[in-house]
Amino acid sequence: MEKEKMNLRLDIDVQKLETEKLRKEKNKAEEELDSLKTDYKKLRLLMRISGLGKTSE
Repeated sequence: MEKEKMNLRLDIDVQKLETEKLRKEKNKAEEELDSLKTDYKKLRLLMRISGLGKTSE
């Protein structure tokens, strides 16, 4: 019985570590996405200012 409890505690600890790792990876991915969105907005603004992307008639 004690051995089973210890194994369950170890399983819980492993799951907590995995959850924390996934949470960190998710936060990093969200930060990278925000950075990409910011870069995209800056690029679109520069294109508009410089007149790039307009079709000539």
